[in-house]
Amino acid sequence: MYYEYGWRPYVTVAERRRKAAREMEKLKKKGHPVSPVVIEGRTIAKTFWGKAWCDNLERYSDFANRLPRGRAYVRNGSVVDLQIGGGEVKALVSGSEIYKVAVKVSPVSKARWRSICSDCAGAIDSLVELLQGRFSKGVMERLCRQEAGLFPSPAEIKLSCSCPDWASMCKHVAAVLYSIGARLDRQPELLFKLHEVDEKELIAKAGKGFALASKGPVPEKTLGSEDLSAIFGLEMAQTADAAAPLPVPAAQRAHVKKLANKKTKAVRRRKKDPAGHAGKDPSRRNASRPSHDQQPLKIENKNQSKVRPPARRK
Repeated sequence: MYYEYGWRPYVTVAERRRKAAREMEKLKKKGHPVSPVVIEGRTIAKTFWGKAWCDNLERYSDFANRLPRGRAYVRNGSVVDLQIGGGEVKALVSGSEIYKVAVKVSPVSKARWRSICSDCAGAIDSLVELLQGRFSKGVMERLCRQEAGLFPSPAEIKLSCSCPDWASMCKHVAAVLYSIGARLDRQPELLFKLHEVDEKELIAKAGKGFALASKGPVPEKTLGSEDLSAIFGLEMAQTADAAAPLPVPAAQRAHVKKLANKKTKAVRRRKKDPAGHAGKDPSRRNASRPSHDQQPLKIENKNQSKVRPPARRK
């Protein structure tokens, strides 16, 4: 229903939130996944991917004079649902009513994507580094290059909203565009999903050009399964080929033989001197023993063994 001059009466933020909450509860009961955009503070985007998306929109004159109207809507939580899929973004924005917004993004051409991957090959070490935006300034500039990077130009974006505003970019659409930047802060992989490209291809060539080592480790620095068990306290699993012993390096054989010789010598010493007094001072050894007249006398009897105490001196 249209009002005078096509505009509807102003609805406070609190009323919009209550209305949006009711509508979202209805959608949840129907099984629709609801994903609102929540902004903490006034900063909409904080990471590389979110900032790059918002900066890309603001530097185009087609959008520059219309986007500011959507910032307030994002900050006050008016974007109650945002779904980013392949080539399209669908959202619900709370205004005088709940409006449906659609943003379609043209996919990156194959030639353009190959050029981006070729220019970034070897400069991005891992997928974690890519998603966290931790790479060189040259890679950042390449990804953000106008009409040749990952971020769309106005000609590559189609906008629509169910509100009565005749402008192609109303405040609800502007709010959704900023919300995409806020969502990329937490889920940067959605940018690649939106463009329908595989982000892993950007790091596919990063490991090429490094030949594998042709030489094995030095035998003395190689740990066997017994050594690993002793160090880490683990029980090493027996493999199917456990019956076939592996060749033992010469250095390890010599070490084992040396330990065996030490053990043999220790056994021989114990046999020669069972009491363990070999090499000690005889006087000290005798001093530790009781005197002859103090030692108990043992009397052997067939029936009973008795111990006779030492005789008392008169």
